Amino acid sequence: MTDRPEPVAPGRLRQMEIYVPGAGGARPLVPVAPAALEAKATRAMKAEAAAYIVGGAGTEATMAANRAAFDRHRLAPRVLRDVSRRDLSVELFGRRHRAPFLLAPIGVLELVHPEADLAVARAAAVEGIGMVFSNQASVAMETCAAAMADTPRWFQLYWSSDDAFVRSLLERAEKSGCEAIVVTLDTTLLGWRPRDLDLGYLPFLRGMGLAQYLSDPVFRRQIPSDPPATATQVRGFQIVSTALSLRRKGREFGLSMNRMRAAVAHFVATYSRPDLTWEDIARLRDMTKLPIILKGIRHADDARMAREHGIDGIVVSNHGGRQVDGEGATLDALPGVVESAEGVTVLLDSGIRSGSDVAKALALGARAVLLGRPYVYGLAIAGEAGAREVIRNLIAEFDLTLALSGLTSAAELNPSCLTGMP
Repeated sequence: MTDRPEPVAPGRLRQMEIYVPGAGGARPLVPVAPAALEAKATRAMKAEAAAYIVGGAGTEATMAANRAAFDRHRLAPRVLRDVSRRDLSVELFGRRHRAPFLLAPIGVLELVHPEADLAVARAAAVEGIGMVFSNQASVAMETCAAAMADTPRWFQLYWSSDDAFVRSLLERAEKSGCEAIVVTLDTTLLGWRPRDLDLGYLPFLRGMGLAQYLSDPVFRRQIPSDPPATATQVRGFQIVSTALSLRRKGREFGLSMNRMRAAVAHFVATYSRPDLTWEDIARLRDMTKLPIILKGIRHADDARMAREHGIDGIVVSNHGGRQVDGEGATLDALPGVVESAEGVTVLLDSGIRSGSDVAKALALGARAVLLGRPYVYGLAIAGEAGAREVIRNLIAEFDLTLALSGLTSAAELNPSCLTGMP
């Protein structure tokens, strides 16, 4: 035994932040248990918001597969090791991150809280956790960046059919202090999402989630004077957005109602790139000096192609089960992608709900993970403070999982830390 004081660690600190006030009857702002967190957030959201945030593609079999994969893999703790001091940090593209996760890009956060992305940026900054700005954000990247000081941030890119607009986004990301470009590859078309379809609800048609577009000088210059018929009709059906939503957005970005309708139509006409190929990825090198990360790689052959194209990073992702119903879990795809990537930095998202999930992903080869829905649930329940609590809880659980597994650093996680692994 030793009488030296134990250093303060985030796991024990967070426990005491909950237990000590709990002795007086106080309870956390947001539920700690993942299922309870989702349930409370769902109740806090309007039906349309809950469908968009919580739901997935088709029968939601891919969402279930993501969780089943984490449940199937088991940790194999070791004992009688000095774990009194722990290092949770990881290095990504030359930057040391406090913990091995960043906040994933999630669009249209105004659906769940009026401060949207700005509240998340503030939470990330206070907790010292990186954030990936969404291409479909409700708050412009410059505003979020100003709230983050030197906290790491990346930018997610949905490659529009308008290259001039893409270049403008990349330039803005660089000026905003973003340290990487995350090109999302699995959403060149919108997946089949029954929860949204049953409500006939797509927030973008109401002017929501378009802050990066409406604040962009290139996009604004290209808004037609009137909505083009080809962009506002689908087999003869006129796309009609609610006047109240568009009027509010128009005031926010200094656009008239008619210009807002035209802006939404221009977005619809230029958003997707189903013809995106590896040749386009090669061209991206000439558009930005930042590290390029491809998000949506699930196949080992695509990981090999990414390596051959000199890509800096990969995110093994199936968009949280929101795109292809019935595809495999990202955790199951991870080892093959890591092997084929041969040294390219690999991250993982889709299905992360706990600190132990983070540990399992790192044990199977991910350098870090992206956390999605849980922080949005915290935002829906209690705004910035709710998002902060979710972040603190995940860091705390990862810290305790590491220690109780007999490990002292995130870097020590490897396949031998899992039951039945070599």
